[in-house]
Amino acid sequence: MSENVLEVKNLTKDYGDFTLDGLSFAIPRGVIMGLIGENGAGKSTTINCILNEIRKDGGEISIFGKDYIQSEIEIKDKIGVVFDENHFPDIFTPVEIGKYMEGIYSEWEWPVYRKFLEQFELPADKKIKDFSKGMKVKLAFAVALSHKAELLILDEATSGLDPIIRDDILDMLIDFVQDENHSVLVSSHITSDLEKVADYITFIHKGKLVFSYPKDDLVDNYGIVSCGAAVFDTMDKSEVVAYRKEEFQYKILVKDRNKAARNYPKALVGPATIEEIMLFHVKGELQ
Repeated sequence: MSENVLEVKNLTKDYGDFTLDGLSFAIPRGVIMGLIGENGAGKSTTINCILNEIRKDGGEISIFGKDYIQSEIEIKDKIGVVFDENHFPDIFTPVEIGKYMEGIYSEWEWPVYRKFLEQFELPADKKIKDFSKGMKVKLAFAVALSHKAELLILDEATSGLDPIIRDDILDMLIDFVQDENHSVLVSSHITSDLEKVADYITFIHKGKLVFSYPKDDLVDNYGIVSCGAAVFDTMDKSEVVAYRKEEFQYKILVKDRNKAARNYPKALVGPATIEEIMLFHVKGELQ
């Protein structure tokens, strides 16, 4: 069994005005990976390439240790997918969706599916066209979690949910990976959610990989230094990831905030959130 549930190597997709440029990352079994980046960074393109919804121009993708095209039917039988938009026919009811999915997935579980319909308060015989956006997303989660999937792929899937249901979904994702055989790839602009549940963070900016790191390395080590020009001018710029010049001070993103606190005692040094790390890369001056 492959140590990694998903491996992406030098993935390229060229649209002319946008290029996914040599993207590489891997998801170990039993972890949740958060995929972050600004709108248009290439997150959905990456996910659609992984799912073979769009054809890549170069690179390699393997899932469960198998080629994602040669073994596509076998692979997709063990993947659960949730997008931010409804992909089910509006004229169907959840029960009819279940009957349809029973014919697609080899290990469809009716008891599990009915449990999720009840938990999410989804009327089993109501047509999907009468569902709210949040109800449609919850239905997609019910389907994704009811056929013994080993990998969940979520593309902005929680964006239409209220905070309480979103928190319930996050708890389910944590439970999903507890056996260390299941994994999750979740693209989300709600970085606070990823700070709660993700084990790894992969950051894409303008079609290029910025980093793919364990989340704990980011939140435990990265920091923001606030200082005046005098301190900034003396800083070792090799320690600086990016900075922003404000009216009266500099804000500086560093990879080792403890080292920065020791070296620059006159500066204010604090932790950096994942959102702040992303914003510094997108809007700051890079070293």
